[in-house]
Amino acid sequence: MTAQTAGVHRSRKWVYIPLTMMALFYLLPMFVMLNTGFKSFEEVSLATMWELPSALSLDNFTAAWEILSPNVWNSLKIVIPAATISSILGSINGYVLSKWKFPGANIVFPVLLFGMFIPYQSILIPLVDVMSRIGLAGSIWGLVLVHVIYGIPITTLIFRNYYAAVPDSLIEAATVDGAGIWQVYWRVLLPLSIPAFVVVYIWQFTSAWNDFLFAVLLTSTQNWPVTVALNNMAGSQIIAWNVQMAGSFLAAVPTLLIYIFLGRYFLRGMMTGALKE
Repeated sequence: MTAQTAGVHRSRKWVYIPLTMMALFYLLPMFVMLNTGFKSFEEVSLATMWELPSALSLDNFTAAWEILSPNVWNSLKIVIPAATISSILGSINGYVLSKWKFPGANIVFPVLLFGMFIPYQSILIPLVDVMSRIGLAGSIWGLVLVHVIYGIPITTLIFRNYYAAVPDSLIEAATVDGAGIWQVYWRVLLPLSIPAFVVVYIWQFTSAWNDFLFAVLLTSTQNWPVTVALNNMAGSQIIAWNVQMAGSFLAAVPTLLIYIFLGRYFLRGMMTGALKE
């Protein structure tokens, strides 16, 4: 190892110190949430927020799961099809807009992206009216449709930029061999776009899972996702913070697992240009 390489390695070690401190800082809310979730109701107070519980018990998590379990399944029924459908549509849109130019493509793409900048609050009244007219108000599939439509701009942007980095020679070679537009997509681009799919799926899954505004307006009581049910766990006079914190952790577990198991693929997808402008 040369002296220059050794110096680079030593300088890298110092980088981990601020990174570790920042990681610990951002994990403080998680510590407070878990710490409070393990405490009894009598132990919960601001004065003892940082103190460890006198005994570890899963009673709060059991109580929270009994309340939230139907809503967790509702959330899964919403986010899985919403993330899957919007990812597929974004992939197809990105492929067509990047590799199969057509008259007006330069207009269609900006119009699609404009949907990213429309505030949710500005379309709530017409959105509720449309959902009522088509018979999807209060249903899970109505919320799925909303998340698919709102996800198309960002998924199209990511896939278009990803496919734009794929050499045109691959498309031309497949075309010369007799592949049509869909055969090129299925046999050439789709196998190459796994990193982009991971990025888009994580993005859409997290966005749909954490949604509250659309969920509280467009779903009925029996179809509430976990975010709405978690908000309604609080009592009108007394709030069992230990159960509330346990429920908050349970509601965060699916997104935590997504990032834990797919996080490196998410970073790989960004590194390969999926989020380049």
